Amino acid sequence: MINDNSWKTSLRESLNLREDEYLSPLAAKSGNASRRRFEKRASEDYRQSFSLDADRIVNSRAYSRYIDKTQVFSFIKNDHLTHRVLHVQLVSKCARTMGRFLGLNEDLIEAICLGHDIGHTPFGHDGEQYLSELCLFHSIGAFEHNVQSVQLLERVERKGRGLNLCIETLDGILCHDGPEFGVLLKPDRTKTFETLDKDLSEAKNDKSKILVPMSLEGCVTRLADVISYIARDFEDAIRIGILKREVLPEKVVNILGTSNGTIVYNLVTDVIENSFRQPFVGFSDEVSEAILELKNFNMVHIYKNPLIKKHLGNVRELFHILFDRYLGDLKKGDTSSVIFTSFLKDMTEDYMNSHTQPEIVRDFISGMTDQYFISQCPEKLRPAVITGFGTDV
Repeated sequence: MINDNSWKTSLRESLNLREDEYLSPLAAKSGNASRRRFEKRASEDYRQSFSLDADRIVNSRAYSRYIDKTQVFSFIKNDHLTHRVLHVQLVSKCARTMGRFLGLNEDLIEAICLGHDIGHTPFGHDGEQYLSELCLFHSIGAFEHNVQSVQLLERVERKGRGLNLCIETLDGILCHDGPEFGVLLKPDRTKTFETLDKDLSEAKNDKSKILVPMSLEGCVTRLADVISYIARDFEDAIRIGILKREVLPEKVVNILGTSNGTIVYNLVTDVIENSFRQPFVGFSDEVSEAILELKNFNMVHIYKNPLIKKHLGNVRELFHILFDRYLGDLKKGDTSSVIFTSFLKDMTEDYMNSHTQPEIVRDFISGMTDQYFISQCPEKLRPAVITGFGTDV
């Protein structure tokens, strides 16, 4: 009886049947999920496929490092600023709320959301830009955090064995980044692992390539990503003293509101109203215009604000220093280097044989937390941490 797994399989199958009853006909069904490699254990488990994916992601080493990765504001000491780990949780909550009312698969949504930013570099999009410059210089393609998220989950985790996630999960993670405003996202349900591999390759070499999710759950995640950061970043900017609430554009105030909570509620509600029982998801035209207005406002007053940028100091130089150091250590075979003792220790032969030295350095650096990255840098070059600013706008 102890070795009889039939009850587990029976339970999972009953849950799969329940999905047919209460989920939308347009939802991704757990019973149709596909993995790159067959797993006997997974096929006999009581956990459904997408729920198992979410468990694997949240228990991965890369997920634990979310807690010390910058979302927007680096080198600013404030315990209430949004870090990557909170952003991921907010995306998951928004996406699952929309998915519930649209009749979609919340397990798949959760898995995509938990993994969507797992490949992000230290120091947010600035770090992504600096690492991308180095990757292009070494002819391994541009660095894109969505591509790297799949790389980490499929090729790096478990010392190169990967997590063997479902294609629906991996595709949603890869396609979470893209145009969101004035676009009705309709999934491409014809995708295979061959398509996924092609998309991964092309995304590194063609920044203009637009990726379309294979599921409505992936489409919802893409919208939830925007919903979760666009007003939260504004709230964080107020918190550190570079903005005042009163400066929000009139169109944003009139259509979306003035606080993160109100704006998130209105955006989630708009998606549900605009997408209910439709083969697509998207914002209404009026709301799309307001989101674009808010994003442009944030771009000028937050993301490109000189007050924020100047405190990144010489981070670009530090990326170059570390990349060159680790690449040199690999070429010399310096096994005392942390890239050997920390990253490559016990790594599979398959990983070692299928990655060039620059690709190995890319994987190591992109997986670092902010603090670990800084700890690897020459002490005299480490940027200073500040507590806040006087109000700018």
